Amino acid sequence: MKLVSWNVNGLRAVLKKDFIDIFNSIDADIFCIQETKMQDGQAQVDTPDHYQYIYSAHKKGYSGTMVFTKKEPMAVHYGLGVEHLDNEGRLLTLEYEEFYLLNSYSPNSQDALKRLDFRLEYDGALHDYMESLAKIKPVILCGDLNVAHQEIDLKNPARNHFNPGFSDQERDSFSQLLSRGFIDTFRHLYPDVTDIYSWWSYRFKARDKNIGWRIDYFVVSQALKDKIKEAQILNDVYGSDHCPVVLELECHKW
Repeated sequence: MKLVSWNVNGLRAVLKKDFIDIFNSIDADIFCIQETKMQDGQAQVDTPDHYQYIYSAHKKGYSGTMVFTKKEPMAVHYGLGVEHLDNEGRLLTLEYEEFYLLNSYSPNSQDALKRLDFRLEYDGALHDYMESLAKIKPVILCGDLNVAHQEIDLKNPARNHFNPGFSDQERDSFSQLLSRGFIDTFRHLYPDVTDIYSWWSYRFKARDKNIGWRIDYFVVSQALKDKIKEAQILNDVYGSDHCPVVLELECHKW
C-alpha cells in the first residue's frame, strides 16, 4: 500500500501546474494534501478512482486538508472535537479496517513564536487523540507537522534554534509523541541520512541550493513497525514550496 502526503500551498494554484499528472504518476492508494486554501466546491479535482474528503478552514483562502483514497473508509472524522482548535480545517481522520489515517496540517508557531501556545495545545490534543485511537487499532499520522525534529532535519540548525519549527518546545513535543509509542518512519529507515528535506523557502533560491527543512512526516504506531517497507521524500517533484513524502506499508487488505 502506498500513501502520499503533500503540502501543496494552495490547491487551486497547484492545479494550474502539473498536480493531476503528478497525482496520476505517483498512483497512491491514499493521497493526503495540506494547505488547500479553499472551500469545498471552489475547485474540481478530477480523480475518478479516488473518493475525496475535504476539511476547510472557516477563514477563506487559509489552511485546510484533503484526502483522496481508492478505498472508501469505514468512517470520516473532522477535527479534534475542540472547537477553537477545529476552525482551521487542520485534521482529517479516516478509519479503515486495519488502521486510522490522520492527515494533519499542524499550526505554524509564526514569527517570534507568537502562536506557540496554540501550536502546543494543538499538539497535546492531537497526541492524546492518537494515543486513544491506538488502543483500538494502529494509527498512521501524516502531514506538514511544521517541526524539524533533529539537527540533521534542517540545513542550518544553529541559526534557526529559536525560530518557529525548530524551537526547543516544538522539538520536545515531537519527542514526546515518539515516546508515546510512535515511529518517525523516515528516520526509522534512515537514521543518519542528511541533506534530505521536504520544504524550502521561496527566498534566496533556497531549493536550488538545497537549504531546506524536513517538516513533512509519516508517523505510525509501533504496531506497524514491521510493516514499513519504504519511506521516501520526492524532492524532484515541484509545484509547491514543499515536496511529497511517501510511505509504503505491507497491508494485506488493500
